[in-house]
Amino acid sequence: MSTIVSTLPGLSELSGSYTLDPAHSRIGFVARHAMVTKVRGSFGAFEGSAVVDGTDLGAATVALSIQAASIDTGNEQRDAHLRSNDFLAMDEFPQIAFTSTAVRQTGPHTVEITGELSIRGARRSVTVPFTFEGTAVDPFGNERIGFEGATTISRQDFGITWNAPLEAGGVLVSDKVTLQFDVSAIKAA
Repeated sequence: MSTIVSTLPGLSELSGSYTLDPAHSRIGFVARHAMVTKVRGSFGAFEGSAVVDGTDLGAATVALSIQAASIDTGNEQRDAHLRSNDFLAMDEFPQIAFTSTAVRQTGPHTVEITGELSIRGARRSVTVPFTFEGTAVDPFGNERIGFEGATTISRQDFGITWNAPLEAGGVLVSDKVTLQFDVSAIKAA
């Protein structure tokens, strides 16, 4: 493990506390619709943090909180349905949350973050593989890191079972939903 950890570019310099930059990050999802196309969406209101120990990546922690009401697929009628009790039940469960339980390097530029994902009050362990995109200092002097990742979950695992059968077979909404993370985080001074 230590030989892999040493190959992540600048890992020792990554040590510190980070805050997710929502203006330059995207938390999205993709689901099949009517068995023939994909609907894409994202969440507009979220916050997150990470604490990284460059000498022990396994000690890193990540936390993310998403406002369910901020779901946006570009169609207000669909968004209202996704906010309803058929899907996210946002009145009862206004937040989607993720808290890491393990961080592990899997390659020279890749890590896996495993944690508890909570949707509609149901908690499940989820592992998200991420690719390290690099570090930069922005024009305002902020040290930034970037990661991209995605994983697929079963919405039924979180009690989201609403669906409608199609005349030709199949269902209106896929059970599998791909979660996408494009992350820019700022290091605390």
